[in-house]
Amino acid sequence: MKWRPRFWRGSKKLCTETSFNISSRRNVTQRKFTALFLVLLAYLVLYPYARNAGLPYLAFRVFGSAVTVLSVYAVSFRRSFMWFALALAIPAFLQRILLPRADAGAFPLVSIVLGFALDVFIVIVIFRRVFIEGDPTKEAIFGALCVYLLAGFGFTSIYDMLVAFQPHAFYLDPALNANAVPDRFDLIYYSFATLTCLGASGISPISAQARSISVIEGLLGVLYLAVLISRLLSAYHTRAATANGK
Repeated sequence: MKWRPRFWRGSKKLCTETSFNISSRRNVTQRKFTALFLVLLAYLVLYPYARNAGLPYLAFRVFGSAVTVLSVYAVSFRRSFMWFALALAIPAFLQRILLPRADAGAFPLVSIVLGFALDVFIVIVIFRRVFIEGDPTKEAIFGALCVYLLAGFGFTSIYDMLVAFQPHAFYLDPALNANAVPDRFDLIYYSFATLTCLGASGISPISAQARSISVIEGLLGVLYLAVLISRLLSAYHTRAATANGK
């Protein structure tokens, strides 16, 4: 007589539940770029409401720290990437919580520089993952969109550093702006308006450096959408059509 395990059915159920949990966790971890894109988009939607002091400003500071944490998590598929991003994220975390003005002193300037380094690192890692190492999937498309949004925030930091050395690098129309020197909120608006070639009404680059950086950002924004994003979407549709044909 052969021995049969008494709890075989229970073990099978446990294995099924374990497999389901592992599959669910994989689905969550495979949506890193989607989650980061949604958070970055929400950051853009919410920032106009955080200019006033009080609860909205405090909530926006907390949300900014969540953006930094999620940016680090998005590149956690390699441990070395995660640790390096985490090292850059600590001062960037402080900078995005405090949301300092460009003329607030030396420490905010250092934080802005390190925050810019974090944005550049995240952009490079995601860009390489999406366009060089990865397949044209839906998640890759969201990763490409994350690169686009992070580029806008990266140029915001560049303008922030420029204003720290040239406070009057930009002219703010007094009829449309309450302040004469742009703060980070103004520079976010200007950066994304330039990246998307919409034009930032009320803010004009005055110095040669500001004009040059604005032209570079506008060109990169157009070329990125016209060449890389369109190529990725074409590859995705080709792959989907091939899979359906099979």
